[in-house]
Amino acid sequence: MTMPSLQTVPESEAEDDRRSALAIDMDAFIPAALTNLAQKITATASATYRPRFGVGITDWRVIALLAAEPWIAPVQICESTGLDKAAVSRALRDLLAEGLIEARAGDSNRRRVPVALTAKGLAVHDRIVGLALERQERLLEGFSAEERAQLRDFIVRMRRRVETIKASD
Repeated sequence: MTMPSLQTVPESEAEDDRRSALAIDMDAFIPAALTNLAQKITATASATYRPRFGVGITDWRVIALLAAEPWIAPVQICESTGLDKAAVSRALRDLLAEGLIEARAGDSNRRRVPVALTAKGLAVHDRIVGLALERQERLLEGFSAEERAQLRDFIVRMRRRVETIKASD
């Protein structure tokens, strides 16, 4: 895919200030700040998990869910993790190829075929989970027990609000 060429304007013709008077402070705008934080956490986790365990963060999210909820369909994985169908499909394909999951025969609709971790998948999960919890602990270092509880509460409340907003849009 090639990028379109940019039309350049001589510096003498370019206006100095193209900022909007209504521009959002991206550090103070909560949706942007949360997205940025999540991307940084995800990138560092993936950089840690892939070389050590052969799985990226999307794979890990699927593995972690299946360790708690085996024999669920890909459509349920999408709903539970917030991952899109394409990402879940790629992760399931890769995990199946590595022998970390298996699918139950039955429904011809691949989005409804239940999947679960194999013994190998459970072993990978059990090796990663300690590191994941350690990373979480380091991330929350300096937060009191009360602050941690508040953070979890804020996240739960924001998730509920997102669903309410989505339903009303």
